[in-house]
Amino acid sequence: MLLKIGELARLTGLTIRTLHHYDSIGLLSPSARTQARYRLYQHGDMDRLHRIMALRKFGLSLADIANALAGPELPLTAIVAQQIAMLERQIAQASSLRQRLHSLQAQLAQGQPPELAEWLTTMELMTMYDTYFSPEELQQLPLLTDAAVEQEWKELVARVRALQASGAGADDAQAQALATQWMVKLVRDTGAHPGLFARLNSMHAQEPAMQHSTSIDANLMQFILAAFNASRMALYRPFLNAQEYAHLLANYGKRSGEWPDLIAAVRAAMDTRTAPTDPAVLQLARHWLVLFRAYAGTDPATQLKFRQAHQQEPRLMQGSFVDGAMLQYLGAAMAVVAQERPGA
Repeated sequence: MLLKIGELARLTGLTIRTLHHYDSIGLLSPSARTQARYRLYQHGDMDRLHRIMALRKFGLSLADIANALAGPELPLTAIVAQQIAMLERQIAQASSLRQRLHSLQAQLAQGQPPELAEWLTTMELMTMYDTYFSPEELQQLPLLTDAAVEQEWKELVARVRALQASGAGADDAQAQALATQWMVKLVRDTGAHPGLFARLNSMHAQEPAMQHSTSIDANLMQFILAAFNASRMALYRPFLNAQEYAHLLANYGKRSGEWPDLIAAVRAAMDTRTAPTDPAVLQLARHWLVLFRAYAGTDPATQLKFRQAHQQEPRLMQGSFVDGAMLQYLGAAMAVVAQERPGA
């Protein structure tokens, strides 16, 4: 079956102008033409058009789509599976809002004063997310868009609050276990993307509505961070002598607020394939070393113990947004920095 361009536009919901543009840039050229040079599309063209439309929905530019289609062909079944997953996330987000509105409707039907503040908070959050994240980025943040993941977080927050109310401190084993679970879930539910986490962290700090909606305030975050830091210091303990461990206890976590943006910047440099010897990357490596020395000290022998700890204790990487590839990338940059500054 051959379709003229007008028929294809009508059946797919695209415009004739769009299809003309796809043809002009070589993205989708018709398989045949009439003697009068009118475009004719056949069944085989539908496969490519479906891929183009799906990738546009995923947020790719036309140039990126052209590059993707020029590479090894991704099975159409995989693309359809990604579309289904995206739609399921959107459905979950809409379902969460629907539940909130049903609750409001029930209150109104019973003549009860509606919980308007909660409803307005929901609307505010929807607008707020758009301020900090693009639609494509929101799809990578299930903790903001997936009702099931949102429920998991509510349950975890409730457990942490109950433990905090019981008087447990950062050294409590259960507090450390929950803090580690918290950080591991953060990595999972941000797609292990440090840039998204850094912006999420910023949004939470700057938006009271976010804190109200999640029931996560500064006090709770401080409790989680203290317990998580305590768990990591305990992992370092077998590698250090008494003096080194005392220095760690006195300094670990003092500059923790600088790490998220720094890790995000390093990951961005990696994603853009910036050479480790680039001046901007070298500057990031210097900042990394400053933060490392803040708790590890300046003795090269002690610093080596910390590096050995990371090699031998995989739990130190949990919930950190740092992986082996990042450390290898930074290592190349730090080798250059070490030559510039002996002893670095």
